Amino acid sequence: MQLHVQNLTRTFGAVHAVKGASFALNPGRVYGFVGPNGAGKTTTMRIMATLDEPTSGDVLLDGVSIVDYPEIARKAIGFMPDTLPAHSDITVREYVDFFARAHGLRHAPLRQAVASVEAFTGLEPLRDKTLRTLSKGMRQRVSLARALVHDPQVLILDEPAAGLDPRARVELRELVSALGDAGKTLLISSHILTELSEICTDVIIIETGSILRCSPLRGNNRQTEDAAAEKGTDDTSESAPLRTVAIRPLGPPDKLHRALLELPHVRQVRPVANELHADIEGDEPETAAVLRLLVERNIALLAFYPVEENLETIFMRVTKGELA
Repeated sequence: MQLHVQNLTRTFGAVHAVKGASFALNPGRVYGFVGPNGAGKTTTMRIMATLDEPTSGDVLLDGVSIVDYPEIARKAIGFMPDTLPAHSDITVREYVDFFARAHGLRHAPLRQAVASVEAFTGLEPLRDKTLRTLSKGMRQRVSLARALVHDPQVLILDEPAAGLDPRARVELRELVSALGDAGKTLLISSHILTELSEICTDVIIIETGSILRCSPLRGNNRQTEDAAAEKGTDDTSESAPLRTVAIRPLGPPDKLHRALLELPHVRQVRPVANELHADIEGDEPETAAVLRLLVERNIALLAFYPVEENLETIFMRVTKGELA
């Protein structure tokens, strides 16, 4: 089941919370949704979860507008907000049961769904405890159980690890990884970039309401933001892939620097410590061609290896620290 955000815009008076955002979520992928505070993450997620409506644009679920047909989306999407359950005087079982009934479950399917989600989230021993007696980590599990109880194919999790202690974060991360392994499509917003790096297959970066990047996180295969900027769009999902390689020359780097800038496929060269980092447009064949051409020019090299970017370095490189 594919979720496609199309030119999404949301304004609050003179404030543009989201500005023409476009990206797609594909089945079986885990997307990290990152950006500074006030970047538009929560607004975008609430629209995707049918809790708000866009000023313009749309969100399509397998080609069907969730703005026009929100009831279809609510069957397929589970949303975990960044706020904890507030109904403190009811038990865990009553809380999960209520939301299961809200999704139309009754009788045996209802009992099976509640029991299954309690088992998955580790809430079985706590089912008769009231919510106010639970730790923050356990209440986060209750919130996740609420989002899962109708077995949605798409999960939208807004800051699920915020404020959790280290053990609770590890436990939550294990639950999220299990959901990804089960083939669910997940969109997770978080400021804990190191943890997102461990569980996400893709990253979506947003700043001042605009999407700066949407691309796979693994394999050092990133989309070039420069190409998108040249075309005057925020959508980088169709740009050519870039690979960054570190090259260490024998001797001064000036000759190597000039040679790299003259080669096809090389988009940018920058010094890093005693090496040069080159952004190469293309995949492994183009990267191998750059190495071959350098050898043919008799440039002595001590090292030539790919640079694996983590989510923190990508975020710092792509964003500018601007406020809306």
